[in-house]
Amino acid sequence: MAGPASYRVLLADDIVPQGIEILEAAENLEVDDRAGINASELAEIVGEYDALIVRSRTKVTKEILEAATRLKVVGRAGVGVDNIDVDVATRQGIAVLNAPGGNVISAAEHTIALMLALVRHISRADASLGRGEWERKRFQGIELYGKTLGLAGAGRIGSEVAKRARAFGMRIVAYDPYLSRERAEQVGIQLVTLPDLFEQADVISVHVPLTDETRGMIGSVELALMKPTAYLVNASRGGVVDEKALAEALRSGRLAGAALDVFEEEPVSPDNPLLGLDSVVAVPHLGAATREAQTSVSVEICGAVRDALVTRDFRSAVNVPELSSQQADLAPLLNIAHQLGRLLCGLTHGSYRDLEVRYGGAHEAALRAVAAAAAQGLLSDIVASPLTLVNALHVATDRGLSVSQVWLGGTAATGEVVELRLTTADDSLRVAGVLLAGNHPRITRIGDYRVDIQPRGTILVLRNRDVPGVVGKVGSVLGDAGVNIAEYHQARQEAGGEALAAIAVDGCVERPVIETLEALDDVIGVWQIELPEAVESVVATQGRLEEGG
Repeated sequence: MAGPASYRVLLADDIVPQGIEILEAAENLEVDDRAGINASELAEIVGEYDALIVRSRTKVTKEILEAATRLKVVGRAGVGVDNIDVDVATRQGIAVLNAPGGNVISAAEHTIALMLALVRHISRADASLGRGEWERKRFQGIELYGKTLGLAGAGRIGSEVAKRARAFGMRIVAYDPYLSRERAEQVGIQLVTLPDLFEQADVISVHVPLTDETRGMIGSVELALMKPTAYLVNASRGGVVDEKALAEALRSGRLAGAALDVFEEEPVSPDNPLLGLDSVVAVPHLGAATREAQTSVSVEICGAVRDALVTRDFRSAVNVPELSSQQADLAPLLNIAHQLGRLLCGLTHGSYRDLEVRYGGAHEAALRAVAAAAAQGLLSDIVASPLTLVNALHVATDRGLSVSQVWLGGTAATGEVVELRLTTADDSLRVAGVLLAGNHPRITRIGDYRVDIQPRGTILVLRNRDVPGVVGKVGSVLGDAGVNIAEYHQARQEAGGEALAAIAVDGCVERPVIETLEALDDVIGVWQIELPEAVESVVATQGRLEEGG
């Protein structure tokens, strides 16, 4: 009987000995430490390895990945995977792993350090003393005790910052629309609206990922709400704060100061308007730059790569669902669950509390994957990308969202059924869909209304009073705007009451058109939801693992 497959692991960047020991302790792993290898050399030899581990220095480009004919796993010793072409890796069937938990403490401590350096003018005072000056009055600061810290985002790092800020006697408020109130109470945070956050806080600390939703979320409007005595700290991602607006607010005295670890463009240009301002503390992205964090991410990624190769555990993967090749035919089912999750996200507001995932079909063992796909869809526009089936349920738990799973039994005559029931702090809503003949998905329920529409592309959901003429008016508005209607399904519970329309259209509908629809007589509300394709087959990756070395 053949023994376990043997795998070769290439280290392209410095990995601490504790991490290397994890790999070497596995009998069927061979480790080749080539830290510092350049791109051309890497491209020449990468085809000989099953796994590649990098830090931020090595760029895992399309050219390198296409040369990696044997590669199964790329591991990044760190949180971000921006130096890895994830799209190409996915198409190549290569799992991309990261180490998301290794730098949480370092990033939180760094945030506190920036905060203290800012309010006590540490860097300016140090520079002044170095010039032979002794100007104590000039560098008078403020105490953090009794002040209000506002967190824009209260995930893992934000919550750790909150713990440390409480030790200084600070009051903690946060804006995080997707954090449950119960979770906020556990970590001593009062949830507020975004305007209230800017108006109340003496110090605002940013802890959100850079997504389409968060890019530029702190601009001139938000900065104008802040107290003139307030400070801003950003150790999350460049691009979340509008740097030009921030520079103007600081120069005009609308803001007391800012501490920045990240920038829109890195390395930062010497011409950046924020550099050189007396009211700014700026450092070159040092949030994870501690010995402990570097050790932690090395150990974490080495363990993850070992587990992926040896036991096929893809818990740290950012691009590969944890499915076997026998389950690859579940992709259409997971797609409908994902799309229903995105539909819920677009139709609800308030912090998420409970998500119940109900599945009826032949694959009882697929229930967890269905739940993960639903959570992935629900959270995909909310948390840092990429979010996959592998980590979706873990991320949901971290954010205080309880996900329960109910199997409804074997396949019904109508096909496989997925129903999601979401409870938020403000409301509750259920949506449902069916998968017909294995690969024909339909949305069948929104709230209390029965609908029948394909979950793909742009969907308009419209609530209206059930009176004559509404459908015609809606069609006219969309037609006049050049919007083509692919499907239009109108549902009601009783004549003369309220009705709901699910409208599939070609392309995105511009905001002025939505506003025109909202202004129509008898229209109660309009929501636009984008439902792109979500889940792809993972046969390639699993097949590579089954082939061994």
